[in-house]
Amino acid sequence: MGKNSKIQWTDSTVNPTKGCGGCELWGLNVSVCYAGRLTKRFGKSNKGLAKDFDVVELAPGRMAEAARWSDLSGTSRLDKPWLGAGRRKVFVGDMADILSKEVPFDYLQKELIDVATSELGRRHDWQLLTKRPQRLKLFANWLSKRRIAWPTNVWVGTSVTRQSTTKRIAALLKVGDRNITRFVSVEPQLERIDLSAFLPGLDWIIQGGESGSPARAFDLSWADDLRGQCKRFRVAYFLKQLGSRVIEDGERAYFEDRSGGNWPEWPPRLQVRQMPS
Repeated sequence: MGKNSKIQWTDSTVNPTKGCGGCELWGLNVSVCYAGRLTKRFGKSNKGLAKDFDVVELAPGRMAEAARWSDLSGTSRLDKPWLGAGRRKVFVGDMADILSKEVPFDYLQKELIDVATSELGRRHDWQLLTKRPQRLKLFANWLSKRRIAWPTNVWVGTSVTRQSTTKRIAALLKVGDRNITRFVSVEPQLERIDLSAFLPGLDWIIQGGESGSPARAFDLSWADDLRGQCKRFRVAYFLKQLGSRVIEDGERAYFEDRSGGNWPEWPPRLQVRQMPS
Protein backbone atom coordinates (compact mmCIF):
# COMPACT_ATOMS: atom_id res chain seq x y z
CA MET A 1 0.00 0.00 0.00
CA GLY A 2 1.14 3.54 -0.60
CA LYS A 3 -0.18 6.87 0.67
CA ASN A 4 1.41 8.71 -2.25
CA SER A 5 1.09 6.72 -5.47
CA LYS A 6 2.83 7.43 -8.77
CA ILE A 7 -0.16 5.98 -10.64
CA GLN A 8 -1.55 8.91 -12.60
CA TRP A 9 -5.25 8.38 -11.93
CA THR A 10 -5.20 7.95 -8.17
CA ASP A 11 -3.74 9.42 -4.98
CA SER A 12 -3.05 6.27 -2.99
CA THR A 13 -3.14 2.48 -3.16
CA VAL A 14 -4.17 -0.28 -0.77
CA ASN A 15 -4.30 -4.07 -1.02
CA PRO A 16 -6.49 -5.89 1.53
CA THR A 17 -5.27 -9.15 -0.03
CA LYS A 18 -2.02 -10.40 -1.58
CA GLY A 19 -1.49 -12.44 -4.73
CA CYS A 20 -3.84 -13.30 -7.57
CA GLY A 21 -5.68 -16.27 -9.03
CA GLY A 22 -4.30 -15.51 -12.51
CA CYS A 23 -5.55 -13.92 -15.73
CA GLU A 24 -4.53 -13.47 -19.37
CA LEU A 25 -1.44 -11.58 -18.18
CA TRP A 26 -0.30 -14.15 -15.63
CA GLY A 27 -0.47 -17.93 -15.72
CA LEU A 28 1.28 -21.08 -16.89
CA ASN A 29 2.39 -19.71 -20.24
CA VAL A 30 2.45 -15.96 -19.66
CA SER A 31 4.07 -13.70 -17.04
CA VAL A 32 3.75 -10.07 -18.09
CA CYS A 33 1.58 -8.72 -15.24
CA TYR A 34 3.49 -5.89 -13.56
CA ALA A 35 2.19 -6.89 -10.11
CA GLY A 36 3.26 -10.47 -10.68
CA ARG A 37 6.69 -9.44 -11.87
CA LEU A 38 7.26 -7.14 -8.89
CA THR A 39 6.08 -9.82 -6.48
CA LYS A 40 8.34 -12.42 -8.07
CA ARG A 41 11.28 -10.05 -7.70
CA PHE A 42 10.64 -8.57 -4.27
CA GLY A 43 8.03 -10.78 -2.58
CA LYS A 44 10.49 -12.77 -0.50
CA SER A 45 12.01 -9.59 1.00
CA ASN A 46 8.98 -7.26 1.12
CA LYS A 47 6.37 -8.13 3.74
CA GLY A 48 3.83 -6.00 1.92
CA LEU A 49 3.82 -8.40 -1.02
CA ALA A 50 2.84 -12.04 -1.34
CA LYS A 51 5.68 -14.53 -1.04
CA ASP A 52 4.23 -16.26 -4.09
CA PHE A 53 1.98 -14.25 -6.44
CA ASP A 54 0.06 -17.42 -7.34
CA VAL A 55 -0.98 -17.95 -3.71
CA VAL A 56 -3.73 -15.61 -2.48
CA GLU A 57 -3.39 -14.34 1.10
CA LEU A 58 -5.57 -12.11 3.27
CA ALA A 59 -4.09 -8.88 4.64
CA PRO A 60 -6.57 -7.56 7.23
CA GLY A 61 -6.27 -4.07 8.68
CA ARG A 62 -4.83 -2.33 5.63
CA MET A 63 -8.11 -0.74 4.57
CA ALA A 64 -8.64 0.62 8.09
CA GLU A 65 -5.15 2.11 8.02
CA ALA A 66 -5.83 3.75 4.65
CA ALA A 67 -9.13 5.15 5.94
CA ARG A 68 -7.16 7.15 8.52
CA TRP A 69 -5.23 9.00 5.82
CA SER A 70 -6.08 12.69 5.55
CA ASP A 71 -9.01 13.92 3.51
CA LEU A 72 -7.80 15.77 0.40
CA SER A 73 -11.00 17.69 -0.32
CA GLY A 74 -10.10 21.24 -1.31
CA THR A 75 -6.45 20.30 -1.90
CA SER A 76 -5.05 20.79 -5.39
CA ARG A 77 -2.57 18.15 -6.57
CA LEU A 78 0.27 20.08 -8.20
CA ASP A 79 1.74 16.87 -9.66
CA LYS A 80 -1.65 15.55 -10.79
CA PRO A 81 -3.77 18.62 -11.59
CA TRP A 82 -6.37 16.49 -13.39
CA LEU A 83 -7.44 15.06 -10.02
CA GLY A 84 -8.69 18.52 -9.11
CA ALA A 85 -9.41 19.42 -5.51
CA GLY A 86 -11.69 16.51 -4.70
CA ARG A 87 -11.65 13.71 -2.17
CA ARG A 88 -8.72 11.33 -1.80
CA LYS A 89 -8.80 8.62 -4.46
CA VAL A 90 -7.59 5.22 -3.25
CA PHE A 91 -6.92 2.46 -5.78
CA VAL A 92 -7.95 -0.86 -4.18
CA GLY A 93 -6.01 -3.81 -5.58
CA ASP A 94 -3.06 -2.49 -7.56
CA MET A 95 -0.89 -5.47 -6.51
CA ALA A 96 -3.59 -8.12 -6.09
CA ASP A 97 -7.05 -9.11 -7.25
CA ILE A 98 -9.23 -8.99 -4.15
CA LEU A 99 -12.05 -10.80 -5.95
CA SER A 100 -9.97 -13.95 -6.37
CA LYS A 101 -12.04 -17.01 -5.47
CA GLU A 102 -9.98 -17.66 -2.34
CA VAL A 103 -11.23 -14.44 -0.70
CA PRO A 104 -14.43 -15.00 1.35
CA PHE A 105 -17.34 -12.60 0.98
CA ASP A 106 -17.59 -12.03 4.73
CA TYR A 107 -13.96 -10.92 4.71
CA LEU A 108 -14.66 -8.49 1.85
CA GLN A 109 -17.63 -7.07 3.73
CA LYS A 110 -15.58 -6.48 6.88
CA GLU A 111 -12.41 -5.20 5.21
CA LEU A 112 -13.84 -3.28 2.24
CA ILE A 113 -17.49 -2.36 2.69
CA ASP A 114 -17.54 -1.77 6.46
CA VAL A 115 -14.38 0.34 6.29
CA ALA A 116 -15.50 2.35 3.24
CA THR A 117 -18.79 3.20 4.98
CA SER A 118 -17.18 4.02 8.33
CA GLU A 119 -16.87 7.62 9.53
CA LEU A 120 -13.26 7.82 8.31
CA GLY A 121 -13.76 5.74 5.18
CA ARG A 122 -16.63 7.88 3.90
CA ARG A 123 -14.17 10.74 3.33
CA HIS A 124 -12.44 8.90 0.47
CA ASP A 125 -13.35 7.41 -2.90
CA TRP A 126 -12.22 3.78 -3.17
CA GLN A 127 -11.40 2.72 -6.75
CA LEU A 128 -11.84 -1.05 -6.84
CA LEU A 129 -10.38 -2.74 -9.93
CA THR A 130 -10.69 -6.45 -10.72
CA LYS A 131 -10.51 -8.86 -13.63
CA ARG A 132 -13.30 -10.84 -11.94
CA PRO A 133 -16.41 -8.64 -12.21
CA GLN A 134 -18.63 -11.74 -12.32
CA ARG A 135 -17.54 -12.54 -8.78
CA LEU A 136 -17.90 -8.86 -7.89
CA LYS A 137 -21.51 -9.05 -9.06
CA LEU A 138 -22.06 -12.15 -6.90
CA PHE A 139 -20.58 -10.31 -3.92
CA ALA A 140 -22.88 -7.32 -4.50
CA ASN A 141 -25.87 -9.70 -4.65
CA TRP A 142 -24.65 -11.38 -1.45
CA LEU A 143 -24.62 -7.98 0.25
CA SER A 144 -28.04 -7.10 -1.12
CA LYS A 145 -29.56 -10.23 0.45
CA ARG A 146 -28.23 -8.90 3.76
CA ARG A 147 -29.84 -5.53 3.04
CA ILE A 148 -26.49 -3.84 2.48
CA ALA A 149 -26.45 -1.48 -0.50
CA TRP A 150 -23.31 -1.00 -2.54
CA PRO A 151 -21.63 2.20 -1.23
CA THR A 152 -21.49 5.09 -3.70
CA ASN A 153 -17.92 5.91 -2.60
CA VAL A 154 -16.68 2.48 -3.75
CA TRP A 155 -16.14 2.76 -7.48
CA VAL A 156 -16.21 -0.51 -9.39
CA GLY A 157 -13.96 -1.23 -12.33
CA THR A 158 -12.65 -4.04 -14.48
CA SER A 159 -9.60 -4.42 -16.73
CA VAL A 160 -9.69 -5.45 -20.39
CA THR A 161 -6.82 -6.03 -22.78
CA ARG A 162 -8.41 -7.40 -25.97
CA GLN A 163 -11.86 -7.27 -27.54
CA SER A 164 -12.58 -10.79 -26.26
CA THR A 165 -12.15 -9.63 -22.66
CA THR A 166 -14.71 -6.83 -22.95
CA LYS A 167 -17.38 -9.40 -22.01
CA ARG A 168 -16.32 -8.73 -18.42
CA ILE A 169 -18.02 -5.35 -18.60
CA ALA A 170 -21.50 -6.90 -18.79
CA ALA A 171 -21.14 -8.21 -15.24
CA LEU A 172 -19.70 -4.91 -14.01
CA LEU A 173 -22.81 -3.07 -15.18
CA LYS A 174 -24.92 -5.20 -12.83
CA VAL A 175 -23.10 -4.10 -9.66
CA GLY A 176 -25.14 -1.64 -7.60
CA ASP A 177 -27.45 0.99 -9.10
CA ARG A 178 -26.83 3.85 -11.53
CA ASN A 179 -25.45 6.02 -8.70
CA ILE A 180 -22.34 3.82 -8.64
CA THR A 181 -19.27 5.01 -10.56
CA ARG A 182 -18.28 2.29 -13.03
CA PHE A 183 -15.01 2.35 -14.93
CA VAL A 184 -12.92 0.23 -17.27
CA SER A 185 -9.14 0.13 -17.45
CA VAL A 186 -8.05 -0.70 -20.99
CA GLU A 187 -4.47 -1.52 -20.03
CA PRO A 188 -2.31 -2.88 -21.37
CA GLN A 189 -4.24 -2.53 -24.62
CA LEU A 190 -3.05 -5.18 -27.07
CA GLU A 191 -5.37 -4.54 -30.03
CA ARG A 192 -8.02 -2.12 -31.27
CA ILE A 193 -11.03 -2.28 -28.94
CA ASP A 194 -14.63 -1.15 -29.47
CA LEU A 195 -16.48 -0.29 -26.24
CA SER A 196 -19.48 1.43 -27.82
CA ALA A 197 -21.88 -1.34 -26.74
CA PHE A 198 -20.99 -0.72 -23.07
CA LEU A 199 -20.22 2.99 -22.84
CA PRO A 200 -23.83 4.11 -22.10
CA GLY A 201 -23.50 2.37 -18.71
CA LEU A 202 -19.97 3.50 -17.89
CA ASP A 203 -18.60 6.67 -16.31
CA TRP A 204 -14.87 6.50 -16.97
CA ILE A 205 -12.35 4.88 -19.31
CA ILE A 206 -8.63 4.60 -18.54
CA GLN A 207 -6.38 3.66 -21.44
CA GLY A 208 -2.72 2.68 -21.62
CA GLY A 209 -0.07 0.80 -23.54
CA GLU A 210 2.22 -1.89 -22.19
CA SER A 211 5.41 -0.84 -20.41
CA GLY A 212 8.57 -2.75 -19.58
CA SER A 213 10.60 -5.05 -21.79
CA PRO A 214 9.58 -6.67 -24.01
CA ALA A 215 6.45 -4.57 -24.54
CA ARG A 216 3.84 -5.19 -27.19
CA ALA A 217 2.90 -2.37 -29.54
CA PHE A 218 0.40 0.39 -28.79
CA ASP A 219 -0.88 2.25 -31.85
CA LEU A 220 -1.79 5.90 -31.35
CA SER A 221 -4.79 5.36 -33.63
CA TRP A 222 -6.22 3.15 -30.87
CA ALA A 223 -6.11 6.14 -28.53
CA ASP A 224 -7.75 8.38 -31.13
CA ASP A 225 -10.45 5.77 -31.65
CA LEU A 226 -11.26 5.16 -27.97
CA ARG A 227 -11.14 8.83 -27.13
CA GLY A 228 -13.64 9.42 -29.95
CA GLN A 229 -15.94 6.69 -28.61
CA CYS A 230 -15.89 8.27 -25.14
CA LYS A 231 -16.58 11.72 -26.53
CA ARG A 232 -19.54 10.39 -28.50
CA PHE A 233 -21.10 8.83 -25.39
CA ARG A 234 -19.99 11.61 -23.01
CA VAL A 235 -17.84 9.31 -20.90
CA ALA A 236 -14.76 10.67 -19.10
CA TYR A 237 -11.56 9.58 -20.85
CA PHE A 238 -8.11 9.26 -19.25
CA LEU A 239 -5.00 8.36 -21.24
CA LYS A 240 -2.56 7.07 -18.64
CA GLN A 241 0.49 6.15 -20.70
CA LEU A 242 1.47 5.22 -24.24
CA GLY A 243 3.70 2.33 -23.22
CA SER A 244 7.23 1.37 -24.18
CA ARG A 245 6.57 0.54 -27.84
CA VAL A 246 4.49 3.20 -29.54
CA ILE A 247 3.41 3.11 -33.18
CA GLU A 248 2.40 6.26 -35.04
CA ASP A 249 1.41 6.17 -38.72
CA GLY A 250 2.94 2.71 -39.06
CA GLU A 251 6.32 3.67 -37.61
CA ARG A 252 7.93 3.41 -34.18
CA ALA A 253 7.74 6.60 -32.10
CA TYR A 254 10.23 7.32 -29.32
CA PHE A 255 9.90 9.35 -26.12
CA GLU A 256 12.27 10.34 -23.33
CA ASP A 257 9.98 8.62 -20.83
CA ARG A 258 10.48 4.94 -21.69
CA SER A 259 6.98 4.11 -20.45
CA GLY A 260 5.41 6.88 -22.49
CA GLY A 261 3.81 8.38 -19.41
CA ASN A 262 5.00 11.99 -19.70
CA TRP A 263 2.04 13.63 -21.39
CA PRO A 264 3.80 16.87 -22.53
CA GLU A 265 5.63 14.58 -24.99
CA TRP A 266 2.37 13.38 -26.53
CA PRO A 267 0.52 14.87 -29.49
CA PRO A 268 -1.68 17.68 -28.06
CA ARG A 269 -4.88 15.95 -29.19
CA LEU A 270 -4.11 13.02 -26.83
CA GLN A 271 -3.26 15.09 -23.76
CA VAL A 272 -6.56 14.18 -22.15
CA ARG A 273 -6.94 13.12 -18.53
CA GLN A 274 -10.53 13.50 -17.41
CA MET A 275 -12.08 12.27 -14.18
CA PRO A 276 -15.70 11.11 -13.79
CA SER A 277 -18.07 13.73 -12.43
